[in-house]
Amino acid sequence: MTAPAQPQRDEGKPVGVRAYEEAEAAERELPGLLSSREAPPGYRDGVSAGYRWALGRDARSPVTGAGAHGVPDMELLTAEIDAAVVREDEAAGDPATRDYVRGVHSALAWICGYSDRRV
Repeated sequence: MTAPAQPQRDEGKPVGVRAYEEAEAAERELPGLLSSREAPPGYRDGVSAGYRWALGRDARSPVTGAGAHGVPDMELLTAEIDAAVVREDEAAGDPATRDYVRGVHSALAWICGYSDRRV
């Protein structure tokens, strides 16, 4: 039996509108950024999941579960943002899910250049 293929990192490929190195540096700063904002745990988890997937470290996207080999392209990133908006509306009565999806949206919005806030 073989192990499942691991997601591949592609440091030479842009992550949305960001250079790989810029997105990776932002990910390293997340603990400090998130603790200073007193973000709910679900939001922190969503932000982290968004960065991991966008950097090619998770094979499945955090909201839809779409697969990507390595760093997802801009089309897939923006589709995940759109799905996060819809999922957030659907999760209005579920604060934990809503916070998680908001975190994913926040991370991907920065990565795609829709926001200047990294979290």
